[in-house]
Amino acid sequence: MSEDRLIYLPLGGAGEIGMNCYVYGYGKPGAERLIVVDLGVTFPDMDGTPGVDLILPDITWLKENRNRIDAIFITHAHEDHVGAVGHCFEQLGAPIHARAFTANIARGKLSEYGIGEKAVRTASKWPETVQAGPFRVGFLPISHSIPESSALVIDSPAGRVIHTGDFKLDTQPLVGEPWDPALWSEVARPGVLALVCDSTNVFSEHPGRSESSVGPEVEALVAGAKQMVVATTFASNVARVKTLAEAGERAGRSICLLGRAMRRMIEAAVETGVLTSFPKVIAPEDVTQIPRENVMLIVTGSQGERRAASAQLARGKFNGIEMKEGDLFLFSSKTIPGNERGVIRIMNMFSEQGVDVIDDSGGRYHVSGHANRPDLETVQDLVQPQIVVPMHGEHRHLREHVKLTQARGRKGVLAVNGMMIELSGNAPRVVEHVETGRTYLDGSVQIGALDGVVRDRIRMALNGHVVVTVILDEEDAPLGDPWCDLKGLPETGRSHAPLTDVLEEDLSQFIGRAGDKTLADDDKLEEGLVRVVRNTCQSEIGKKPEVTVVVSRLA
Repeated sequence: MSEDRLIYLPLGGAGEIGMNCYVYGYGKPGAERLIVVDLGVTFPDMDGTPGVDLILPDITWLKENRNRIDAIFITHAHEDHVGAVGHCFEQLGAPIHARAFTANIARGKLSEYGIGEKAVRTASKWPETVQAGPFRVGFLPISHSIPESSALVIDSPAGRVIHTGDFKLDTQPLVGEPWDPALWSEVARPGVLALVCDSTNVFSEHPGRSESSVGPEVEALVAGAKQMVVATTFASNVARVKTLAEAGERAGRSICLLGRAMRRMIEAAVETGVLTSFPKVIAPEDVTQIPRENVMLIVTGSQGERRAASAQLARGKFNGIEMKEGDLFLFSSKTIPGNERGVIRIMNMFSEQGVDVIDDSGGRYHVSGHANRPDLETVQDLVQPQIVVPMHGEHRHLREHVKLTQARGRKGVLAVNGMMIELSGNAPRVVEHVETGRTYLDGSVQIGALDGVVRDRIRMALNGHVVVTVILDEEDAPLGDPWCDLKGLPETGRSHAPLTDVLEEDLSQFIGRAGDKTLADDDKLEEGLVRVVRNTCQSEIGKKPEVTVVVSRLA
């Protein structure tokens, strides 16, 4: 019988930024007891995933091994770590463990699916631990851009693993726990087999800056503003929201939070004791009753989201509030790669209204929540792991992190989604490849990325759509001519005649020439009609549209 082994398997978040989902297992090969770390989402875009609401990790492998899962652990409450709990919980069935703030957010997501609060168990911070099968897991405080972020100390019979989650080294984070090197040194003292580590900022050469450095800059900016001030940041960055609100309050402004996510995060922080003070806020309907030079709005939509408060203000009024020439709009955030077009579009819309837009291109009004390269080196040297496994990063980030690790004389393992790594015995190796991918939440339904739904949607968007209807009598003779309905196509083509008329004429000629065998066979008839439509459109407008054929036969 094979010996027990310790495995690590990323299902999301390794080779990409977002949609984090990691699995650890211990036991006989193929029969390991499992724990899941994080169940996150990533977000769609109109180019590649039009109409999709959310993108989830493909958890098919986990569902197939559901009876082996002992627990789910959530490191922190960012959407790319907790956003999929409501969508996936019933398919996995294991209890969820998280610290108080994260547990509050997770319960809210589960309640949308009618799942009770007992599914989430509130955990205390290290040194308290949770037993889950062969694992004992503790939540080790670490600073990040959201309260109560935690690394996980995962003890197994094969050794100790530290899974960092997202982190930065901030001794003055304003909200939440500061970086405590003495505590981390104590945790590392018994020896660490593997450090599974955030890689997001591995290319940033300078040490990370503290959240406390943002406050004075924001305060000076708001104090000098002449009219209404609006600021946007990540709703989950409670410390930043508090900094912005306090800057507004000190400038004598009334504070209004716009956006459900923003209000929800502040409420959760107050409910769980993370926030003990926050400036008094006013309701959106009261904003217009106050001189605009005495108002500061803090709004959602720092990434250009179309339905967020920022975008709605850019398009005109939102909750009766509108921007005017001379107002100030501050992006106190970094634009996540891939979101640039949406953010720039909003900036230009504000500029067209005469609003002064300020972003963080000068590095004054935002600091990252992730450790930079010198910080990663600091953690490695403090923890002294035998193995470093980079995670939370695109492939280039993971590869660079491995290089950094090897340059410091340690073993680095490049593991991307679906690559199962055995960590036992200080000899990491790939032992299996698991099929991974993405699942789309499309409305209220989950669909596979390869199901063809989104592919067909993209093809219709690119090529247009034609519906052809044909009616045949009981003897397979056509009743009248075929007719067309066009969507997303020009009205006229090269012949300068209506495209519908040209198509219907060519279709009528095809029907007139079709033999009895073709008219009696729906498949052959459809194939011929599709070919006519695509050829005619190619000749008329230079495109081959998607075609749907409806054949009605009278009994």
